[in-house]
Amino acid sequence: MATAHTKHHDYHLVDPSPWPAVGSVSAFIMAVGAITWMHHMFSAAPIVFGVGTVGVLYTMASWWGDVIKEAQYKGDHTRVVQLHHRYGMILFIASEVMFFVAWFWAYFNAALFPADAVHATRDAVFGCGLGTAAGACAVPGTWPPHGIETFDPWHLPLLNTLILLTSGTTVTWAHHALLENDRQGLKYGLILTVVLGALFTCVQAYEYSHAAFSFGGNVYGATFFMATGFHGFHVLVGTIFLLVCLFRAYAGHFTPTQHLGFEFAAWYWHFVDVVWLFLFLCIYVWGHGAETMAHGAH
Repeated sequence: MATAHTKHHDYHLVDPSPWPAVGSVSAFIMAVGAITWMHHMFSAAPIVFGVGTVGVLYTMASWWGDVIKEAQYKGDHTRVVQLHHRYGMILFIASEVMFFVAWFWAYFNAALFPADAVHATRDAVFGCGLGTAAGACAVPGTWPPHGIETFDPWHLPLLNTLILLTSGTTVTWAHHALLENDRQGLKYGLILTVVLGALFTCVQAYEYSHAAFSFGGNVYGATFFMATGFHGFHVLVGTIFLLVCLFRAYAGHFTPTQHLGFEFAAWYWHFVDVVWLFLFLCIYVWGHGAETMAHGAH
């Protein structure tokens, strides 16, 4: 009776899987390795970290491979299951939004209230910027802190903005091509999007290597690198996500009516695009303008 019931409803009852247990153990090993490595507790710590990392990556690939098999070959992803997967992806993106809210909150808390007692005390203890001695802040209560030379937003940051916005159009092209069952258009759109995502990462790495400030020693550098670096990590993850979709497209996966894997990758990529626009306007453009005004006032 129970077996008959499981075969005649729209919900998917997942098969027993080893991946939650394997993933948990691997994540624990990776965390132990990372912590002991950072504290230089024993020489084999990097190996422990590497073993845990390999285990986590293997778990991710295997678990998602099982999901692909459920959708592509077993027919387990009914319309009801697809709807609930969409709810899950929406909630996941919402949780990612709150991550970025935290970084923006930290940035604007320091930027809008630079003369606050907490910020003034921190500047006095840690200094105001790269190469600035403790207590040497010549102009307290300014943003960006005195001695910080921000990036010109109209050079590399603008280039990266154009790259990311263009990638948003190419992934949309790929999506519409899939809906029209245009397999070549799907592949070309995904190839262009992956290339543009990789190009964005390369430009950002070049930008970081030429930064006139560091992550440590000043709140501007800390908030800048946390916000833009966290976004850069999302671009890297999104590029890998789309690359997997490209491989699946060449394997003949996805149909106009069932393509959740690609749809979620497109959602994620558009989310990354929108976040970058806020980063560009708030951190690059507004931050550079604040620096220009501060220099003009002094």
